[in-house]
Amino acid sequence: MTVSIRDLRPGDPTDAGSAACVRRAVLPFMITTAESVAFELSSAHPAKHHRTLVAETPDGRVIGTAQVGIAHDSPEPGRSYVNAYVDPAHRGLGAGALLLRTAEEHLAARGAVDVYAWVLDEPAPRTFAERRGYLPSRSAHFLRLDLAEATLPELPRDLPAGVELRPGSAFAADPRPLFEADAETTSDEPSDVAAEFDDYEDWLAHTWNSPTLDKELTTVALVDGVVASFAAAQTDGATRYASAMTGTLRAFRGRGLAKLAKTASLHRARAAGYTEAFTGNDAGNGPMLAINEWFGYEICATETRYTKKLETL
Repeated sequence: MTVSIRDLRPGDPTDAGSAACVRRAVLPFMITTAESVAFELSSAHPAKHHRTLVAETPDGRVIGTAQVGIAHDSPEPGRSYVNAYVDPAHRGLGAGALLLRTAEEHLAARGAVDVYAWVLDEPAPRTFAERRGYLPSRSAHFLRLDLAEATLPELPRDLPAGVELRPGSAFAADPRPLFEADAETTSDEPSDVAAEFDDYEDWLAHTWNSPTLDKELTTVALVDGVVASFAAAQTDGATRYASAMTGTLRAFRGRGLAKLAKTASLHRARAAGYTEAFTGNDAGNGPMLAINEWFGYEICATETRYTKKLETL
């Protein structure tokens, strides 16, 4: 069977839905919807040179997809990314190899030197990557919580003096304090690719306005009126909830504020009818892994970050 590669059709909900189905089949522990697939393409910064590729069979079935682009916000030029997914039911047709080759050609033509890819920590995906010159680096875990049945920690009857909890929607008129909190905490996250997190307009475009960001379930802890910690929430609008980012600003760490914000968010998520909760942590992020284990999350899968040197065209 011949497989062809093309770009996702902008503005085609059916095409975006097909790509979303592939991603969910490969990574069921991430929040992926047709709307989010279309949005990531339409909201991408021009300097990313972002493309969403799809692998298609002659009868028009989408069996694979890839996200590819330049890490434009990295202080180190030439960094890039590709994440390719092939529906497990249609592997062995060459879709993965074609997606990767197309992605690498696109990146090399735009000056990429290093390409990074997340690969499921399973024998077949690892072998696929290593045969194509990719080398493993750090790992990260996906974790799952049965939100319908879990015994969640109770919120304290009285919050600590000066502490207040608000939903993310309370910042709709001016979300800049959340951008600043996100920027500081993200800069402390372990990563292979450093980022200069200083573009507020870009953050508004691809983070704050994301269709999966649930501003009502996102919970912010303030101390004396200042944003101190937050638990950002993503949802699929049905049954699945995910922690997009949980962080505490450096000046407020050690007070249990992240646990407080996440506890409130999980309780409200369950009350809203969500039955599964997911999150992800770098394998070396012991403090956050410990917090999630305290909530009852269990590791359900692991990814490894692979990298390869490209020859620019």
